[in-house]
Amino acid sequence: MIKVLFVCLGNICRSPMAEAVFRAKVNESGMQDKFFISSTALGTWNLGNRPHEGTQAILDEHQIDYSGITSTKINASDFEEYDYIFGMDQENINGLLALAKTAEEKAKVRLLLDSVPNVSTLEIPDPYYTDNFDLTFELVDAGTSFWLNKIIE
Repeated sequence: MIKVLFVCLGNICRSPMAEAVFRAKVNESGMQDKFFISSTALGTWNLGNRPHEGTQAILDEHQIDYSGITSTKINASDFEEYDYIFGMDQENINGLLALAKTAEEKAKVRLLLDSVPNVSTLEIPDPYYTDNFDLTFELVDAGTSFWLNKIIE
């Protein structure tokens, strides 16, 4: 089983969007039995909350299921359990690397847009502050497609 974790600051905008989009792509590919997919937060202020209404709206627009997703906080065992840990921006990466205890755990951490061709940025802006859920979706879509293909290879 390949375990993939998406991380952002509060786990209500970017990472739950990435979780839902990646899950939909995995389901489309028929490989849902080969993946375990989740998302989590670095912070604690949104714990137990459903995705932000803007995230829900853009996922609804694209007919992507996000049921059952609620904000949780990353914990030490996540670094052992997951094969891939994707942060949405450099601040997320810095926070994740600070929590990772070993070189092996640090090696699992990467930016979602790292190595993705034809994107204008390596960081996914936080729509909680920018209110640009369309751009966030576009970047999440590109990143999740790239990494799903890379993982399958």
